[in-house]
Amino acid sequence: MKLFKIIPLVLILITVSCKNAKSEPKEEKRPNFLFVLVDDQSPFDLKVYDAKSILETPTISKLASEGMVFDQARHMGSMNGAVCTPSRHMIMSGRTLWHLPPSAEFQKQTEPHEIDDQTIGAVFNRAGYKTMRTCKAGNSYPGANKQFTVVHDATKRGGTEESGSAWHSKQVLEYLGEREQGKEKDPFFIYFGFSHPHDTRNGTPELLEKYGAVNHKDPNTLPELNEKQPQLPPNYLEKHPFFHGHPDLRDEERVSGVWKNRDENTIRNELGREFACSENIDIQLAKVLKKLEAMGELDNTYIIYTADHGMAIGRHGLQGKQNLYEHTWRVPFIIKGPGIEAGKRVKGNMYLLDVLPTLCDLAGIDAPKTVDGKSFVPVLKGKQEVIRDVMYGVYAGGTKPGMRTVKKGDWKLIKYDVMDGTIHETQLFNLAENPNEYLPEHHKTGAMETNLANNPKYADKLAEMEALLLEQMIANDDPYRLWNQPKIK
Repeated sequence: MKLFKIIPLVLILITVSCKNAKSEPKEEKRPNFLFVLVDDQSPFDLKVYDAKSILETPTISKLASEGMVFDQARHMGSMNGAVCTPSRHMIMSGRTLWHLPPSAEFQKQTEPHEIDDQTIGAVFNRAGYKTMRTCKAGNSYPGANKQFTVVHDATKRGGTEESGSAWHSKQVLEYLGEREQGKEKDPFFIYFGFSHPHDTRNGTPELLEKYGAVNHKDPNTLPELNEKQPQLPPNYLEKHPFFHGHPDLRDEERVSGVWKNRDENTIRNELGREFACSENIDIQLAKVLKKLEAMGELDNTYIIYTADHGMAIGRHGLQGKQNLYEHTWRVPFIIKGPGIEAGKRVKGNMYLLDVLPTLCDLAGIDAPKTVDGKSFVPVLKGKQEVIRDVMYGVYAGGTKPGMRTVKKGDWKLIKYDVMDGTIHETQLFNLAENPNEYLPEHHKTGAMETNLANNPKYADKLAEMEALLLEQMIANDDPYRLWNQPKIK
């Protein structure tokens, strides 16, 4: 009898307990972020964007297969010969090119600016994240960099563990180890930057040997050809058809091992050095991802892989990043994380300045009102293919006004107004038919595999793209006008 009296009481307690459990749901764990930024890498170096590339980056390829690849990701451009500087300002602030602090153009003008505390580190600090940064020192946004709680910046472009990319991974691994030891529960935002593959591309000895490259130092001789070296890019030229408008540009003629040479030996050796540095980045990234997995944090971490801009290295007869061809205007962009469909490719039509509002969106944080960029979360969720129809680009780091480009659909226009008006050039490409932006100097046989700007058949398209470029220049507060545009009133 006593047992029969106890059973109903037990059932009542269980029922009440279950109801209480339902009424107090477990708090959802906030996502972490690992933002990986490399210095000077064309998307076409990677197999993810060029299946014929001999560069081996299994970690990046795996990231792409488990996440989403953006085919149309770009930096907006530069008003500075050091293209990385405004690019990193845009990443940090979410601002468009002509809305950046003075330090984006005048690198030594680093006085505090009103948007410094509206940049990534500060925004995530205020939201309760633990923030950490490692990257190269210099040519960036000092006012934003110091907002991170933990900062380990140094320029590491050597070929050893201490002088190269391994140094940056070591900083992240030690930081994660400290979190683990301290049983840190708050989510993290890690800005994982590398100093490579920017020149001088002093790779590790074993990776240089793998890609048949040497750290060539003698300006009076050429490096030897090696069958292990990458082949010349399909749009290689020995010389660009006209001067690009930046006299004595370091990245074109004062880089050790390159100088003014554009011969096959120099370019293939330099691509080998680039690939050696890029594979090492892949190796270092693998170490950090393995650590996150061991900590049980990998599945709850958004991993973003990108570069500050692309790079020429022989393409179109150019060497540096001061141009607006696809190999340099575009950037690799891969993102993996909670809720992102695996193995999907999208156009996206995003700028690097869209990173901040997107990461805020993913973290459930209000983006600062100072942001000009757009969140591309609708693309990540499959609701949109692109977040804008038109993309605009600038290079004004040399003689003014410089170069401008605009792209819509398959069509792209590039204009050059350089050397005090002595060089006026226009290029019109259909990227569906001419993805490598072949010029007449490439001697291709396809009717559209060339610059179409002077072809009467495409006069209407040229006029349409010219009007679109002016529209974008006005919309983005471009302070210059080209020779055939109305002057600013």
